[in-house]
Amino acid sequence: MYRSILEASHHEILIQKSRFICHISPIASVAEARAFIEGVQKEHYNATHHVPVYVMGEDYHLHKFSDDGEPSGTAGLPVLEFLKHEAITNVALVITRYFGGIKLGKGGLKRAYTASARETLSRAEILTFISCQKVRILYDYSHHGKVENLLANMPEIFSAESVFKDQVQRILYIPTASEGVLESLVSLTRGELVRELLEEGHFARYGQTIIGGKEHEKDHD
Repeated sequence: MYRSILEASHHEILIQKSRFICHISPIASVAEARAFIEGVQKEHYNATHHVPVYVMGEDYHLHKFSDDGEPSGTAGLPVLEFLKHEAITNVALVITRYFGGIKLGKGGLKRAYTASARETLSRAEILTFISCQKVRILYDYSHHGKVENLLANMPEIFSAESVFKDQVQRILYIPTASEGVLESLVSLTRGELVRELLEEGHFARYGQTIIGGKEHEKDHD
């Protein structure tokens, strides 16, 4: 499981008279990350520092950051480590600093840049990507009550849609760790349930809704 964000957002905090403005955006490629970072830099062309960070991949293997003139290790790296700690990937962010005249020291800079990222992320809409099977099941109406009861007690199973025609047809998203539920459903319907695997991979959960599949990295740096 890993997480990302639904859409771009930004937030500003003030620390010791310095303005820290964090812009964050979901990305699907390094090219998108670069374009987003360049856009923020142009918008705040007269800022003192622009600290860019991007990270991609389920295991965060594709990433890049810069301290942009701040003391080494006080800006980009702490932000990257914060994102990894929060299991956030497939995002690019830029923290713009307008220096307020008071030096923060190395420890203060680490805390300030991390706080800027944390405050912005806390206001973003979070997607949780879960390894799932997307499965279509069909069964007779006589089993509907039992199937409903079983699924009601398994909140990790997401039911995307139901169609009621000659039989009940449902689309389920079943996390990899819960794949045994299919055998339980077959047993519950005395072997009459028909199942069809439609897709397998990482799917994005937003609240109690599945809204899409995994976006793959398109290029490298």
